[in-house]
Amino acid sequence: MSLKDKVPTLVDTAAQADIHAWRARESWRVFEIMAEFVEAAERLQPIQPAVSIFGSARTPQEHPYYKLTEQVARLLSDAGFSVISGGGPGIMEAANKGAFFGKSPSVGLNIQLPHEQSGNPYQDVSQSFRHFFARKVMFVKHATAYVVMPGGFGTLDELTEALTLIQTGKSRRIPIILVGSAFWGGMVDWFRNVLVTEKMIGPADMDLVQLIDDPKEIVDAIFKYYETRGFEMSPAEREMQFSL
Repeated sequence: MSLKDKVPTLVDTAAQADIHAWRARESWRVFEIMAEFVEAAERLQPIQPAVSIFGSARTPQEHPYYKLTEQVARLLSDAGFSVISGGGPGIMEAANKGAFFGKSPSVGLNIQLPHEQSGNPYQDVSQSFRHFFARKVMFVKHATAYVVMPGGFGTLDELTEALTLIQTGKSRRIPIILVGSAFWGGMVDWFRNVLVTEKMIGPADMDLVQLIDDPKEIVDAIFKYYETRGFEMSPAEREMQFSL
């Protein structure tokens, strides 16, 4: 057998070794994920009740959306809610900043990315994640309400995941408030005129979201939702959280 005939075998052996090494690394990664969940769960337990605020990382400080977010977060913080954001710039920074100067904790769930996202300085509690899915679980798990400011794909991802979890009974029902009628109104109309009409969702699913523009009305809407039941989860809701 010539050397030329042996080359494919050598290449195949090297490729198989790479695959085995990758599989071994993938198996051990489970422990990294477990550690991430355990650390975050322990760290975030004391922050209840809390409101998760989402929005674009690209919003500059001088933008009206930034200032509105800061105002909403300050009102929530002074009303006794910890405020959770993604811990980065833009709307996330505005949310943390408003809460930081309020009465309740400002919480940042930071994601480690190759070229983006440095943590903002307005965080009383800062928890870092390597995995998006672990971070997203913590947003839902600890949220008494969602406040969704204008944003892009990431914001839509958080919004639609929360809607899906609640719709399918995988998560307890919480207020989901879209802030900015001019920004979100077209999407909500599409939900109603297309998704409901085409029977992709039920008419009652439209009750899962509210459009509110006024910061005080946002806080009032959250309190109104809980006024007859309190912020503590029921035993059934606590069990439901294990299915996230």
